Amino acid sequence: MFATLLQSSYFSLFLIVALGFILGRIQIKGLSLDVSAVIFIALLFGHFGVIIPKELGNFGLVLFIFTIGIQAGPGFFDSFRSKGKTLILLTLLIIGSASLTGIIFKYALGIDTPSIVGLIAGALTSTPGLAVAIDSTQSSSASIAYGIAYPFGVIGVILFIKLLPKILRIDLNAEAQALEAKRKSKYPPLHTAAFRIVNSNICDKTLAQLQLRSMTGAVVSRIKHNEKTSIPTANTVLKEGDLIKAVGNDKSLEQLEILVGERIKGDLPFNSTQELQSMLVTNKNVLNKTLGYLNLQSTFNCTVTRVRRSGIDLPPEPDLTLKFGDKLMIAGEKEDLKEVGQVLGNDEKKLSDTDFFPIAAGIVLGVLFGKLNLSFSDSFSFSPGLTGGILMVALILSAIGKTGPIVWSMSGSANQLLRQLGLLLFLAEVGTSAGVNLVSTFQESGWTLFGVGMAITMVPMLIALIFGYWVFKINILDLIGTVAGGMTSTPGLAAADSMTDSSAPSIAYATVYPIAMVFLILSIQLIANLIV
Repeated sequence: MFATLLQSSYFSLFLIVALGFILGRIQIKGLSLDVSAVIFIALLFGHFGVIIPKELGNFGLVLFIFTIGIQAGPGFFDSFRSKGKTLILLTLLIIGSASLTGIIFKYALGIDTPSIVGLIAGALTSTPGLAVAIDSTQSSSASIAYGIAYPFGVIGVILFIKLLPKILRIDLNAEAQALEAKRKSKYPPLHTAAFRIVNSNICDKTLAQLQLRSMTGAVVSRIKHNEKTSIPTANTVLKEGDLIKAVGNDKSLEQLEILVGERIKGDLPFNSTQELQSMLVTNKNVLNKTLGYLNLQSTFNCTVTRVRRSGIDLPPEPDLTLKFGDKLMIAGEKEDLKEVGQVLGNDEKKLSDTDFFPIAAGIVLGVLFGKLNLSFSDSFSFSPGLTGGILMVALILSAIGKTGPIVWSMSGSANQLLRQLGLLLFLAEVGTSAGVNLVSTFQESGWTLFGVGMAITMVPMLIALIFGYWVFKINILDLIGTVAGGMTSTPGLAAADSMTDSSAPSIAYATVYPIAMVFLILSIQLIANLIV
């Protein structure tokens, strides 16, 4: 009966997934295979003749690649615009050296192209890379090579990150303290403070005339005049002895103190008709609009004191563009706040709702784009392919955010669920397909491929160390985060996090990971299409 059940694709699929999760949660000295364990179970099942239909694998592939692109889009393009140019250059060196190492060993040892691109994907523990390798080569050798290189790809990055501070004789805690002090000066946190108006030069003038926000960077959230607390407007006149409450970083609050005259202890509580509320941006009509465009202060007599996005507090500058899921802290009259809530949406349920039209439309556009054949000369043409087309379209759509009534972004929980589902379907299908030739391939060249995989893992990290630490003079915390992100190694990031309380490795990882993932995919695609 069990043998009969194994011939049923849906039973085999979920059995492989279940066993894969059991294996993935087994830890040996803090190391585990996590979700990638599914491919090893699938290889075993495939060896014994279990096959998952390719259509299921393709379905999983497009879901996985699309959700990856949607998640990475904003970070990908922001990385190019931000000050992380050095980290990005270092990431390109990591991907380039990994690809070059693979090509050198291909010609030196006569390894076939599908195996090489599979080794590169496995050595950098990249399942999107594996997806592209299989899609570009249409060969099971890629997944077998991936499985051979993957274990050291995980362990090698962790060991390198763990041992690097000891080899360089660096105290990570001291580095973390120094870097934190430097980061605070660049990304100062927001605080609140109360002040008394004693400077006669600003008395009897309106907030619009004084331009306190542009002069100091602080936002006045409320004012107390004659024992009455109110929400200020542009036409609010400051009188001597008035009390104000403001939000800003330490520097802006110090400048405000110099301007108004005196900082006081305590708070300015709201009266019974006023309050401070947090509101979510969920209304499609306000996405990609600036705070200045909405002009909530003039329209609703409400003041935005801060904007929280992805765990970071942002100052409410007039040119700040609103994104789906932004949380705004707004002070105002209770009745006015109700109207503001209607404008912004403030519907928490929408954060978890998933509109499938943008997903379907985005995948369709990605498939069509992947079919394009881009000719650069008579001898060279390039097609993005299924994975490349979907990835690039998803990156662009995610960065755009909204087109008319269509919101391309997706909630984190929905993205995570669809990405996990797609990945599991894909790994189960490619694993069973590759399992048919697993034993024969390993007998023929398994140890050779394992050694090449080790080299592809180690060479890029050594290159990153040389250029990052001694040439670019990157801080060790940024360096280990960049190595983890450049190697697309989540276990590597976990190892870095366990070594320090600093958020620097995570920030560096988040900066370079989208870049590494995209360029690794493109590199694998180019190698598969151009190198025979």
